[in-house]
Amino acid sequence: MTNRTKRVALVAAVSTLSMIGLAACGGSSTPSTGSTGGGGGSSATPVKGGTLNMLGSGDIDYMDPNISYYSIGYLALRLWSRQLFSYPAIEGKTMSAAPDLADAMPTIGNGISADGLTYTIKLREGAKWNTKPARQVTAADVVRGLKRTCNPAQPFGGLPDYEDLIVGMTQFCNNFAKISDKSAKGIAAYMDKTDLPGVQAKDELTVVFKLTHPASFFTDMLTMPAFSPAPKEYDQYVPASAELAQHTISDGPYQIDSYTPTKNITFSRNPAWDGATDPIRKAYVDKVIINETVTQDSTQQQLQTGGASADMEFDNFPPPSQIPALIAKKDPNLNVGPTASTNPYIVFNTASPNNNKAMGNVKVRQALSYALNRNNIIQVLGGPTLNKPLSRVLPSNIVGGEQGFDLYPYDPAKAKQLLADAGFPNGITLKMLYRNSSEGSSKTFQTAQQDLSKAGIKVEGVPSPNADFYTKYLQVPSVAHRGVWDLAVAGWAADWYGNAALSFFNPLFSGKPSFPPVGSNFGLYDNPTSDQMITQAATAKTEDEARTLWEKADKQVMSDAPFFPITNPQQVNYHAAQVHNAIYVPAIQNFDPTNIWLAADKQGG
Repeated sequence: MTNRTKRVALVAAVSTLSMIGLAACGGSSTPSTGSTGGGGGSSATPVKGGTLNMLGSGDIDYMDPNISYYSIGYLALRLWSRQLFSYPAIEGKTMSAAPDLADAMPTIGNGISADGLTYTIKLREGAKWNTKPARQVTAADVVRGLKRTCNPAQPFGGLPDYEDLIVGMTQFCNNFAKISDKSAKGIAAYMDKTDLPGVQAKDELTVVFKLTHPASFFTDMLTMPAFSPAPKEYDQYVPASAELAQHTISDGPYQIDSYTPTKNITFSRNPAWDGATDPIRKAYVDKVIINETVTQDSTQQQLQTGGASADMEFDNFPPPSQIPALIAKKDPNLNVGPTASTNPYIVFNTASPNNNKAMGNVKVRQALSYALNRNNIIQVLGGPTLNKPLSRVLPSNIVGGEQGFDLYPYDPAKAKQLLADAGFPNGITLKMLYRNSSEGSSKTFQTAQQDLSKAGIKVEGVPSPNADFYTKYLQVPSVAHRGVWDLAVAGWAADWYGNAALSFFNPLFSGKPSFPPVGSNFGLYDNPTSDQMITQAATAKTEDEARTLWEKADKQVMSDAPFFPITNPQQVNYHAAQVHNAIYVPAIQNFDPTNIWLAADKQGG
């Protein structure tokens, strides 16, 4: 069973928004990165109480922890759903997994077997669902949650990350997809009667994961909401359904009082939550109200005005036109934070029949890499402060990507020589796919077109509406085989952080198993040597071993030049002055709402 459509669609949406936003910053002077703690008072004594008002113009994807696959969905989940491991709102540790429902980080000999194939996770006693009466979150709930991720009604979009890693899950999911009764009753019946060998409840508070091969990244992967426990009451509803969204059960500090899709979400304190069992969330405020009907410009205006009913963004970010001024004046309420992505990048169609299959020739792809000027593209996207240069597969904040290297420094003369060596002494004409409604995508195309012309490479544009870009072009291999495009502007982000190299290599560069629509290897790159190196790195027992192997895999892939990386961009966020302890957490692309507190004189309402 495979489903990566959701992930690709969301990457497209995020890429479009961020590229439009950052592109508008072009021409600014060297800006400050602004505040990191936010509010100018994170060291003061926290004030409890009040209502946190969040403003946005869009909604979550699903009010279902096991199915949500969207940073805004994850932002809402932070309030009411707990995971085995999460990212703490602690400066310097926001991309490092820490125990949440789990009572400790597993290590070899203490939770992880010597062969790296078995993970035994103990849950915290006292973590409870807000049922009546309140009930302990159990290992059986964790098993139920993971089973739900490959339900046939709406499976989790990132399933390929772990489907072949957990023992028996591929077969479990394949058979799940074939059930005839896809109602809530039919889905629950299949889960009840069908064993998943790789996830077992050893006792009420102990869950055991069995893996098909060692995976040094598995603890980091367990931060994904897909691995959240699910209460037995969820068996009454189809996963990700509108009905379930109105009958949620919380194990976090807040519970959902009301949810009107695309309008608002209201949270209040969860009486079953005990802060002593939750090392991740302080839950200073009493109530959270999310208004999803506020425009981007209005959100920013209200946050800057300082009214008590506007504290923080939901899915809105500062308007592109205002970012340069905010940075220039070093506004203390602005934050420029890290991501872990390669966005945008230019993918090369290795299967294109054009120019006598020129794109299948590594020398042609290497020539393109030498002819593209990364600095020029970054400049039109907003400059290097908001767009950190990236010249390899892995960003520097992913294990294995710490040591930077650039195999293709800008050199149009070198590019011309390689083209001549490949049999194109008079240059070549290529077709480039891009989203014409995205300012960032359009400017990337225009800049690449100009740069490549200096090496004798003519580029013709293939504009696409956002809605068609992935679904009608990149996700359809036959389109690549027909040569509709030779180059395309795409984007990618990690599914988790830290030891997350697999979430780049597996979907983008692992040969036929990563071809669309299953994966996102849009250029149909396939090299058995790279596949072998990816497998070796993915099965490393330790993080240190994985780091070395991912470094080698990165250099191998880049030597084949299947794509041209450009930047690991920064994320820009803003909050009102009354918000304190605003710690940016990359996984939710925002400040952590469960750890902020409001000034005593502006407690919302």
